[in-house]
Amino acid sequence: MSALAPTTAPDGAIHLATVKRRQLKLPIVLAAVTVFLAVLFLAAPRSGTSTFRLGDAASAVALPNLGVPTAPTSWITLVLLAALTAWAFWDALSYRRSPMWLAVAYSILAVFAFLTWAAADGLVPVTGLLAGAISLSVPLVFGALGGVIGERVGVVNVAIEGQLLLGAFSAALLSSITGNPFVGLVGAMIGGVLVAFVLAAFAIKYLVEQVIVGVVLNVLVTGLTGFLYGALLVPNEDQLNSPIRFTRIEIPLLSEIPIIGPVLFNQTFIVYLMFLTVAIVAWGLYRTRWGLRLRAVGEHPQAADTVGINVNRLRFWNVSLAGAIAGIGGAYFTLVSVPQFGKEMTAGLGFIALAAVIFGRWDPIRAALAALLFGFATTLQNLLTVLKTPIPSEFMLMLPYVVTILAVAGFAGQIRGPAASGKPYIKG
Repeated sequence: MSALAPTTAPDGAIHLATVKRRQLKLPIVLAAVTVFLAVLFLAAPRSGTSTFRLGDAASAVALPNLGVPTAPTSWITLVLLAALTAWAFWDALSYRRSPMWLAVAYSILAVFAFLTWAAADGLVPVTGLLAGAISLSVPLVFGALGGVIGERVGVVNVAIEGQLLLGAFSAALLSSITGNPFVGLVGAMIGGVLVAFVLAAFAIKYLVEQVIVGVVLNVLVTGLTGFLYGALLVPNEDQLNSPIRFTRIEIPLLSEIPIIGPVLFNQTFIVYLMFLTVAIVAWGLYRTRWGLRLRAVGEHPQAADTVGINVNRLRFWNVSLAGAIAGIGGAYFTLVSVPQFGKEMTAGLGFIALAAVIFGRWDPIRAALAALLFGFATTLQNLLTVLKTPIPSEFMLMLPYVVTILAVAGFAGQIRGPAASGKPYIKG
């Protein structure tokens, strides 16, 4: 990275000179992961054959299983990781930014090396692993998109957890009453909007600290849904807590593509809606008048006000839109994942979605990828438990959250959020 700094010439004139800065964060993170894998392979050596199942029982194209010797493959891959780490350090010392493909290639190789070590004389279902990652990340993606829109317009959406939970409750209730999952989906969006409406009213109109309002709303919704669950849903489970769920929709031809076909093109309506929502939000944020105004209000509301934009009204309606999108994520719990609503079933995923917003640099696509990372880590935790690796089970439970903490701590220092995020606007 380079920056301009003033320098004084011998003749007394002031000139701008380029000051170069080394970007060492990426190579340090890569080095830490490489050292961790090396210590793991040395401390708990494993032998045998690691088998990767590439095919799927429902796939039209049958792929053979890939079996590799565990120890040699792990160490050869580790050497490649060390080479990529050295490349990243060379780029940093040369004041160059490492290319994106280097980080992507390193991530794929690191996961392959770890799975090869873990799957000694075991089986890794690649398609199932990827499908599980997609499934577990759906509510996180919707929550992260709601967080991106809220912070881009200047309001910190800490209430994502409450929006997910009330969305799940509303979806279960309305789908059970009407027997229609689409009505439940609309109800989930309304539930998310209600939470967002309260957040916007207190944060924008009454200028209450946004983080505090979000935390209080999360506690309020947790208590409210818990009370209604015990008083309303439990005594009337068959009528009020037996939602009709979305079924899978298989897209012809595309679903038969090896490995990725069953993962991406044999999904439920909400998953397809997730793909579409990410694309629409990303396009709208950078390519439309709505996105330009939204970003302007989040960066410099005074300037937006001078050109005739009603800052607080724009914030209010976009925070409500963010709540509707997060509510869809809540619907996934009860209309796809679990056959009924349960107390505190979101289990803190709203805060993970907020971390995905930061890790994703307040960008819709990057935030969605960050949510996928958490979903993959959760699926990997379940797989490692089945493979009976020597890693303690307590660490397995910590793995998804450790990955999230490392991701935010490792990369958040390189980025800056919207300048006016969390700051109320008072028109002078």
